Amino acid sequence: MAEELYFIKTNLVAAKINLYNKLCREEDTVLEFLKDDKKTSLELIKKKVLENVESLSKEELLNLINWFKTKYNSDFEEVKTQLFIHGIDVFYEISPSFNVEKFQQILSDYEKYSQNSFKYKFDSEKFNQFLIYGIFFTGLIDRENGQENFLFNFLKSDYQNLYSFAENEFNERKSDLLLQPNIYNCFSDLYDGTKFYKGSIIELHDF
Repeated sequence: MAEELYFIKTNLVAAKINLYNKLCREEDTVLEFLKDDKKTSLELIKKKVLENVESLSKEELLNLINWFKTKYNSDFEEVKTQLFIHGIDVFYEISPSFNVEKFQQILSDYEKYSQNSFKYKFDSEKFNQFLIYGIFFTGLIDRENGQENFLFNFLKSDYQNLYSFAENEFNERKSDLLLQPNIYNCFSDLYDGTKFYKGSIIELHDF
């Protein structure tokens, strides 16, 4: 089965106005996607959206996304547009499964190094540090294959500790890494898309 990884930024103001009003107008249809005590769950979701949409749990967010998917007939581009209007910006996707697995492995290595467990939500500053590590790690693969990357070279002097860690990890596994497709562009694209963003970054698998 194909696997994809989605990254989400939030717009607190758009969610507070557009998403909250939509939830109030269309309560009956939303309830179908909630479990257990549906009414209570909906009131809690509305309260969170009104105060700060980033406080939604992973399950609550997935329930809302599934509601949008059903409402817009699973036309994913339209679903993304409507989510964006309502304060949930699905701004980047990683696929296929191999690239997702490679991204998750690099994340796992970084979590051990940084002693942080990111789960599904990232602080933007910590996410930025992880992406810089990913740029170094995958950039070293590209450099070994004769390809230079501007961002890799630009960041290196300011983040020597991250670069040294990436270099050590690369040297330990170089022979295997050079035989696999690289995902440098995933890290550089995510870095460009989030470097000025100050909210939380949410990571979700297939939805």
